[in-house]
Amino acid sequence: MTNAQTRPTPEDHPETHLDPRPKPLTPDPAVLAFLANRRSRPAKTLDQSAPSRAELEQMLTLAARAPDHGKLEPWRFVVADRTAMEGLAKAAAARAAANGMETEAAEKAARNFTFGGAIVTVLASPKPSAKIPEWEQALSAGAVCLALVNAALASGWGANWLTGPFARDPVFLEALGAAPGEYAAGFIHIGRETAVPPDRPRPDIGTITEWL
Repeated sequence: MTNAQTRPTPEDHPETHLDPRPKPLTPDPAVLAFLANRRSRPAKTLDQSAPSRAELEQMLTLAARAPDHGKLEPWRFVVADRTAMEGLAKAAAARAAANGMETEAAEKAARNFTFGGAIVTVLASPKPSAKIPEWEQALSAGAVCLALVNAALASGWGANWLTGPFARDPVFLEALGAAPGEYAAGFIHIGRETAVPPDRPRPDIGTITEWL
């Protein structure tokens, strides 16, 4: 693991910059290898280091390339640094108390907002559309969450996608500046990994696939 002084920046890897020129599809073994081995890092194992703003902007740019039928952009980002995360943890604790959550569950819910060096909330922001139903827009927001996790992992940062009891809590969401009708499709925790997790059991494709 490189330290803060030697961690690569986007400028060190110009091949990751967006190229507006269309290109024909070709096999990309490196990407296939990444997808075959990708593994979210548990949020509680992330330290308090955070990517630079330039790195985060690149991750968000890549995440926003997710499928979006109708180009509605039915999602947006709210980025919280360590100071803002402390405020979110306090807001979560207050909402847990107000909702009468049991002590252990309330403490866990609030503690989740202390993991990592930054949290990117992907706010699902459904747009009125006669053609594209809200459920499809919600799928797009979920695709953005996965794309953001993968962009962080591919950049060398640990990342984890969480939701929890406050993802649709309107009072808590006010602390994020969410507008009426918006909700958190995911809280993406990003930080430097402190341990490499073992892989978890994966689905048996043969038992969940039918060939027509």
